[in-house]
Amino acid sequence: MTREAGEKALAQCRERIDELDRRLVNLLNERSRIVEEIGRIKGECGMRIYEPRREEEVLRNIEEHNGGPMGHDAARRIFERIIDEMRTLQKLRMEDSRDGDKS
Repeated sequence: MTREAGEKALAQCRERIDELDRRLVNLLNERSRIVEEIGRIKGECGMRIYEPRREEEVLRNIEEHNGGPMGHDAARRIFERIIDEMRTLQKLRMEDSRDGDKS
């Protein structure tokens, strides 16, 4: 492959990555909206945000559906981070909700 052909191929790959990144951020925002709803329900019911059993179910589901080439450990670390950020979002929304009740 010539350098010019390589640069063209890289540019095409990067365009595909950029498109995937846009799709991923849209999916993560969709997930965030659902998490906000879950947080609202938990708040209304007086339930705790942190549910280790449910988080383990999510991670197990990811591992079961991971067809590679990304390894299970890598997928798990990524989703642990996503779960952590979603838990933070729930806490913030619940705090905002409580603050709104005080007004």
